[in-house]
Amino acid sequence: MIVSLIVAVSENNVIGKDNNLIWHLPSDMQFFKQTTLNHCVVSGRKNYESIPKKFRPLPSRTNIVVTRQQDYRENGAVVVHSLEEAIQYAEKLGEEECFIIGGGQIYQQALEKGLIDQMYITHVFEAFEGDTFFPQINYEEWEEETLLTHLKDDKNPHHFTIKKYKRT
Repeated sequence: MIVSLIVAVSENNVIGKDNNLIWHLPSDMQFFKQTTLNHCVVSGRKNYESIPKKFRPLPSRTNIVVTRQQDYRENGAVVVHSLEEAIQYAEKLGEEECFIIGGGQIYQQALEKGLIDQMYITHVFEAFEGDTFFPQINYEEWEEETLLTHLKDDKNPHHFTIKKYKRT
């Protein structure tokens, strides 16, 4: 099974503020949906709870929430207590590609533990103020492929590029 990470990152590595997304990029959200549809998505509890109630659990995906809270329950989601347990759960389902979808601490843990095989990163070409950051990456350890470049337009107020990185 491939373990992938999917994230949108600003020029200054910001990925969120006050447990919310900072930007509204419908084209990137469409990419996220198409890429993760019918797969397992793994998120930390705070990140999961930041998804508006009407959109969670994310439809047509197995939602796996990682939390240290032993008594945490969430309808429609599988609750586990470590990233490794989340990945094992996805493997038992016969998953081909499992997606780590955030937040910052989960990305950090997954990268530090060497659990990530590939990354889908939306590079948003602007700096933002925030309180949640994506970890620093040594991109020399990854093979890069540009999947999409999108110039800002009426619906997407920022330029962005989506790249896929495979561990070398």
